[in-house]
Amino acid sequence: MSLSSHLEELQRKHGEIERKIDEALAHPSSDDLEISSLKRRKLALKDEIERLKTNRTTH
Repeated sequence: MSLSSHLEELQRKHGEIERKIDEALAHPSSDDLEISSLKRRKLALKDEIERLKTNRTTH
């Protein structure tokens, strides 16, 4: 898998998690632990995307 396709896949997953968070927040009965877990996964993906972009531009 090329770096650009890997980045695209990470960005797609990031967007997916963002939609799940928005859906969960729209329902008052959502599980706070699940929302926190989703937010952590989203942040980890964002960090990975930024790391890969930085490595790509420095090499």
